[in-house]
Amino acid sequence: MILEALALALAALPAGMAAANLSRQPRATAAPAPGTLVSILIPARDEAENIGACLDAALGSAGVAVEVLVMDDGSRDATPAIVAARAGADSRLRLLEAPPLPPGWTGKVHACARLAEAARGTHLLFIDADVRLAPAAAAAMAGHAAAKGIALVTGVPRQVIRTLGEGLTVPAINLMMMGYLPGGGRAATSHPGMAAACGQLILVERGAYEAVGGHGAFRSKLHDGLHLARNLRTAGHRTEVVDGAPLAECRMYGGFREAWGGFAKNAREGMATPVGLPVWTLLLAGGHLMPWLLLPGPLAAAALILTYITRAAITWRGREPSWTIPLHPATVLTALAIQWTALVRSALGRPAGWKGRAYPATDGA
Repeated sequence: MILEALALALAALPAGMAAANLSRQPRATAAPAPGTLVSILIPARDEAENIGACLDAALGSAGVAVEVLVMDDGSRDATPAIVAARAGADSRLRLLEAPPLPPGWTGKVHACARLAEAARGTHLLFIDADVRLAPAAAAAMAGHAAAKGIALVTGVPRQVIRTLGEGLTVPAINLMMMGYLPGGGRAATSHPGMAAACGQLILVERGAYEAVGGHGAFRSKLHDGLHLARNLRTAGHRTEVVDGAPLAECRMYGGFREAWGGFAKNAREGMATPVGLPVWTLLLAGGHLMPWLLLPGPLAAAALILTYITRAAITWRGREPSWTIPLHPATVLTALAIQWTALVRSALGRPAGWKGRAYPATDGA
């Protein structure tokens, strides 16, 4: 009965947190201030399959003036040719070529830094090449920033999930942000440790960005969104996570292998630390997996019911497919396996690799 009570308590923690976060999650709906120019900045490396649709959506932005800059970061496919062809037909689009990656920089962070230097906008909207912006997204995010006095506005786009491998991995993003982050990244939680950001969709006010050193302030990091949000909060600026599902959609990965590699890459700067991961294992395994081992105990059954209600609420708010909900225990188990694998690889000094580049192991700081 003691273990059942513990499992129920650990299931109640994310349930209560999610209820508070989902009920208070802001939505970006305000109109931008006059004179606003949003620079939509897209780092691209080997994105021939994605870049055309990404540009169509970005150039279709309405309600605010935009420019679109693509930084080709050493692509080995037709990415630059596709962008160049489209730039010839729309003066709002510019193709830039990233200089060689300097020592000590990670690829995306370097590309974003160079994009910001070339941008002319009052606001910088960083998106990944697999993101499809809604027509009103740029205007709504810039309007929210101006209306609320917020330096950085971010959100998790609606995640397009089509395969079992994606269903086992991608839903963990919203689960962790809504179920385990006090305040859910809202501006009211001003402490840097409570900051959050999704690197797929980040709008930042230019003056604040430059004041904290932009991407150059964390040039060796991989989790660009999180570090930018933390740096801004440390300097006294406000950052906020809004409901991202109405603003954009994104298919992050094409299957399990790609998803595993992508999440493992960023794990070293998140949960996968020697101190943090045992605690996260207790929280996640205790609340989401242990109840299965304690059935048919009544408290264990209550814990499972609470867990699935929590997961369903988060899934439906994020507009993710409902068929992923029954996979929830396997999703949690997969997330922990990714984190522990990343921690072991880091301890052994094995580099993280992504798109043909390798980055040295870090301590997760």
